[in-house]
Amino acid sequence: MSDAARREPLLVLGELMGNSERDLGRRFELLRPGADGPDALLAERGAEIRGIVTRGRLPINAALMDRLPKLEIVSGFGVGYDSVDVAEAARRGIVVTNTPDVLTDEVADFTVGLTLATIREIPQSDVYLRSGGWNGGPFRLTATLRDRTIGIAGMGRIGQAVAKRLEPFGRPIAYHSRRPVEGLGYRHFPDLLGLAQACDVLIVILPGGAATNKAVNAEVLKALGPNGVLINVARGSVVDEAALVDALTSGGILAAGLDVFEREPAYMPELGRLANVVLTPHVGSGTHWTRERMADLTVANLETWFDGKGPVTPVPETPWTAQSA
Repeated sequence: MSDAARREPLLVLGELMGNSERDLGRRFELLRPGADGPDALLAERGAEIRGIVTRGRLPINAALMDRLPKLEIVSGFGVGYDSVDVAEAARRGIVVTNTPDVLTDEVADFTVGLTLATIREIPQSDVYLRSGGWNGGPFRLTATLRDRTIGIAGMGRIGQAVAKRLEPFGRPIAYHSRRPVEGLGYRHFPDLLGLAQACDVLIVILPGGAATNKAVNAEVLKALGPNGVLINVARGSVVDEAALVDALTSGGILAAGLDVFEREPAYMPELGRLANVVLTPHVGSGTHWTRERMADLTVANLETWFDGKGPVTPVPETPWTAQSA
């Protein structure tokens, strides 16, 4: 019998990062869908597959689960897991894991950087210098963080890390979450619209999914106002991009910094033509240091599961204890 035949088959959805390809390959037979989709692979091997490792590129829904009757675990690379129907997974007894904590600091650092870059127009001033604009005069004066209230939509691990980093700037901080977070001294808003009305910088760190789809809509952008700045490091689905373009072009808000988009890697071309927008290609956690740790945790969730010890970081919707086994 070949080594591949002895190894546990593992469905791989998306590109593996860091050392995960090497580490998973030692124990698992890595099965990838072809260019035309997963149908052929699932028809041949679906009945054997007990585990999935995913980058969130393809939806893991009831239809896919139906074709994987032995599926036990979905190990996600990243914090977000909105590509997985966790309610359906829970109903079927399938555990879903993600990689929290290991990317919190990196994303929080990046969020502060994107906020400052957007308000102070750092990328635009770089282009101005490189294109010879400085020879004709100084770069235009920019907006400032000095006179602003900062609102954070989503006060989980990353939201709290962002707030902690922003405290030394001496600006008022408020936040929106379903419930107040115990021990936080910032002003809490139970609804996003109220937060937008109270702040000048709205930093979005909400989870993706149906509950937050286009949560930042035309009404919220109008409430943010003509001096407002929107920063999105959450999921592209959280912001109505068409409404955002309208607000940016009409003066409804001042500027935006976006690391995520509705249909990645595509984005609305109108955004790329606007001078009051800073765009980055979903790189909030994109450092060697962080991706290696995310890869290690993704692998660990699978290895401990198939060792019979349970997952390391199951998501709240699919909790696991020894008694669950």
